[in-house]
Amino acid sequence: MTGYMAWEARAVEVTVLSIDGAPEGIIYITDPHVRASNIDHVQEVIREVNRLNPSLVLIGGDFVTGKEEDFASQEVWSSLNAPAYAVLGNHDYRVGIDGPTGIERTLATSTSTVVAAGAYDTSALNDGSADTAFADDLTAALEENGVHVLRNEFVRIPIGDEEIVIVGIDDGWAGMANPPEVPATDAFTVYLIHEPSCRADWDADLILAGHTHGGQFLFPVVKQLNDFGVIELAGMFDSDGRTPTYISRGVCSASFAGVDLRFNCRPEIVLINPTEEQLQTIGGSA
Repeated sequence: MTGYMAWEARAVEVTVLSIDGAPEGIIYITDPHVRASNIDHVQEVIREVNRLNPSLVLIGGDFVTGKEEDFASQEVWSSLNAPAYAVLGNHDYRVGIDGPTGIERTLATSTSTVVAAGAYDTSALNDGSADTAFADDLTAALEENGVHVLRNEFVRIPIGDEEIVIVGIDDGWAGMANPPEVPATDAFTVYLIHEPSCRADWDADLILAGHTHGGQFLFPVVKQLNDFGVIELAGMFDSDGRTPTYISRGVCSASFAGVDLRFNCRPEIVLINPTEEQLQTIGGSA
């Protein structure tokens, strides 16, 4: 069983999303947690991303484990062949990176007034524990390797004859989320945020989140709770008129005794509105 779960942790799927109004060929990945034990897997993910020839790559944070002495491993992103935009996650601020502090942050998020009376405020989570110097150094390393990190800012990117607005929200668990004012536009607008629990009902066409690893071990009862929206671990959540949100299972996994394991929850590359060429490429890899 352990052997199967170790295999599943490396068996990346391409998940196709059809989103009205979105430009073609956008790829979303999240939670790479690059380290010595998985860098070959991350390199394989990047090769698959390049093979799909995306118009744009979006990355949802947690580039590191939070235990790094340096960021040399982030050079892996220099091999991406498409423009890349990203946000930081809680591990990138060294916040909630172990069991007890992760539980503390989960409870703090659920009990704090992140969104109240239409206002968005994560200041209660900014308790001084975030390692901002670590996050700044990581951001510099990512920028040097071609990944543009958005920290409460937005960009407008042309894709063919269309345009996309990408709004990057800094990490919520670290108390750094402070959404920028985004001018009204007819362009497709996507918000990137790491923790789905720290999102709001923004004026957007799509929210992309990560953090959960899809639950990593998606046993039948857990899967049913997720499918009914009782919990939000993986997939599309767009009920009750809220901004459609896709929570990715991520591309890497938390390790146990140095081994990455998953069950019924394979890592994924999310491909939005694939081109005909990309569909043929996916067919050829099946």
